[in-house]
Amino acid sequence: MDTKIVSSVAILVFITSLMASPRSSQSASPSSAFSFADNFDIMWSEEHFKTSPDGQIWYLPSTKKQMCSDTGAGPERDELDFEFLGNRTGEPYLIQTNVYRSGVGNREMRHMLWFDPTEEFHTYSILWNSHQIIFFIDQVPIRVYKNSDKPNNFFPNEKPMYLFSSIWNADDWATRGGLEKTNWKKAPFMSSYKDFNADGCQWEDPYPACVSTTTEHWWDQYEAWHLTDSQKKDFAWVQRNLVIYDYCKDTKRFEKLPEECGLSPWD
Repeated sequence: MDTKIVSSVAILVFITSLMASPRSSQSASPSSAFSFADNFDIMWSEEHFKTSPDGQIWYLPSTKKQMCSDTGAGPERDELDFEFLGNRTGEPYLIQTNVYRSGVGNREMRHMLWFDPTEEFHTYSILWNSHQIIFFIDQVPIRVYKNSDKPNNFFPNEKPMYLFSSIWNADDWATRGGLEKTNWKKAPFMSSYKDFNADGCQWEDPYPACVSTTTEHWWDQYEAWHLTDSQKKDFAWVQRNLVIYDYCKDTKRFEKLPEECGLSPWD
């Protein structure tokens, strides 16, 4: 999905980008394009939404974007997040990613963006299969979250997923730990969306056949189980230059690091 953010400090866009399957993707591979009207419902404040004349661009003003396994964001939800944390004027914008399994998150990573997300559209996507979850921005992998070959409580792969998008005020924590407050004189704040695309496993109760690896789809074949050589180069550049927080390195916060932190993103 291509997204353009027009915002001020500490307005949070919460973009959890997967859709209706235990395994979906929006990465750079062949899939059919869909219109927003075909795939999204306006859940509240319908009068706030605007669209381009052809219906291909949607505009969401000042109000959180998330994708999770419960349309009511229930306590046992699984969730994958892209969150824009705002910025201090003149400084790089920050983006946060997070992974929830059965209502438990606390798996944050934060990156500086190498561009201004308010100037033009950029593509934010997720590759999700039984082996790994990769967060991409403009085809660049910024985060790799691996699964284990053993049963675990950290990798979400057992619930159907939905995509949510919204804007909400998080100036109590989002920008510089809450030091930068939202400048409401610059309201309304707007995020714009176009080119939604999804290719994945359609959910069927109790579990679809593709919960298990079948290799029938491009996103479930061996090449998608690991970073490619070119993706590893991009990922290494991101790791060197853009990561400003990684929960797996926060020994002050975690006396014992979470289990998934022992899995290498390079494997």
